[in-house]
Amino acid sequence: MDATLRIEWACAALVAVVAFAALSGSWLLFAILLLAPDLSMIFYLAGPRIGAFAYNLVHALIGPTVLAGSAWIADSTIAMQIALIWAFHIAADRALGYGLKLPTSFQDTHLGRIGRG
Repeated sequence: MDATLRIEWACAALVAVVAFAALSGSWLLFAILLLAPDLSMIFYLAGPRIGAFAYNLVHALIGPTVLAGSAWIADSTIAMQIALIWAFHIAADRALGYGLKLPTSFQDTHLGRIGRG
């Protein structure tokens, strides 16, 4: 099942990057924003519970989905490109095995423990 989920998320990442390219997105913007969601890790300085909450808030597909829907309604290409970069980040994370965080530790995720136990 693990391999199937990783392939599924890799496909989602591919769709996001192809859609970004189809919108003639700026690859400089892509590079600048690619790791922006990981800035949420700063909240781990306040402890694992707050850190996990902040990390999960920006690593769930709800955010980029709402942004994409709003971008579509507003006919905003730049907002759609940002939503696709955000979605790509999330999908690539999942494809690499990084899941939503549990409040116990940064290494504990919904996909299992990251690194060696």
